[in-house]
Amino acid sequence: MKLSCTQENLNRGLLISSHIASKNINLPILNNVLFKADGGIITLLATNLEIGIKCEVRGKIEEDGAITLPAKLFADYVSSLPNDKIDLSLQDQTLEIRCKNYETRIRGAATSEFPLIPEVAKEAAYSLDIGKFREAVNQVVFATSTNEIRPEISGLLMHFDGQKKKVVVAATDSYRLAEKTLELSAGENANSRDVIVPARTMQEVLRILSVFRDSEDPEAPNLVKIYLAENQIMFSLNGVDLVSRVIDGQYPDYKQIIPASYETRANFNRNELIKVVKTASLFAKPGIFDVTFGFKPGKEKVGELVLSSANSQFGENTVKLEAEVEGKENEITLNYRYLLDGLGAMESEEVALELTSADSPSLLRPKVEGSDYLYIVMPIKK
Repeated sequence: MKLSCTQENLNRGLLISSHIASKNINLPILNNVLFKADGGIITLLATNLEIGIKCEVRGKIEEDGAITLPAKLFADYVSSLPNDKIDLSLQDQTLEIRCKNYETRIRGAATSEFPLIPEVAKEAAYSLDIGKFREAVNQVVFATSTNEIRPEISGLLMHFDGQKKKVVVAATDSYRLAEKTLELSAGENANSRDVIVPARTMQEVLRILSVFRDSEDPEAPNLVKIYLAENQIMFSLNGVDLVSRVIDGQYPDYKQIIPASYETRANFNRNELIKVVKTASLFAKPGIFDVTFGFKPGKEKVGELVLSSANSQFGENTVKLEAEVEGKENEITLNYRYLLDGLGAMESEEVALELTSADSPSLLRPKVEGSDYLYIVMPIKK
């Protein structure tokens, strides 16, 4: 192997790929990243057996070859080099790296033990705007369950509707639910399909998207393409392919818990509501995180929200917030942490909270015409 590339290109490739390499005592090769030059293409590959990443790096190849290298060491070293041309050559199982007045040799391992990363055919893609997709995943991924007893809710549901050119991304841990609907870009796939994608996979996708977002490359992509196989999903953008298994199982039919109507609706400034919820949370019971929300309509819809919390150890608290309240007087007790998560994910400064009764789910949504995001919090029953 003999090649050259810029420090910027190799560093970005390692930022994308090396993170997935995991410390594995039983299979040490998983600590490595596969670095190869073949057919005029420089490629970095890493896997933890659940997620695989392949990243192409622009450069000039004089001689093909391949080696696996300790991922963290290789990435940390390249990131410390000056922003200049890097020359790399392979002698036996050692990679020699030269950049300006820097020179080093990193011992590697043969590629024969490196696991194969599953191939997903690049046929019939679902295409999404990168910025909108990143926003949608951020608004949903935190609601996934961390309980492995029910693996189907430890991931995000992606419902692709090729006919309507939409994709619905949803997550729930059975105590709250987040859902976002996105428009598919004009693509090749007209089929409809549901897949459950592990939360860690989506977090890795977000991390890769942030690398491109922070890049000043004028050729940075604006679309992410998604390909589906029987039990695999691949996210592809600008020379980067992330392949992951999907979770086998039936996702809960959550549509039935989305309230079709409400008895009380209150509109708030999001930042003001966050502030009073945080104040009331100081007196919530540990482990229960309960805050009671009382809605009091007033004349011409100008009413108030009364937040109350009590803790036998510290005392009690009541805080009032003027709000636009319509409907009847109502009350509900919610887990304040779940509510704050939803408020933090909202893209608008004005939000609406809708409820039917103390025993029914509450619905939080941005107060924006045609909003396609909703967040549900189940009540704490007294």
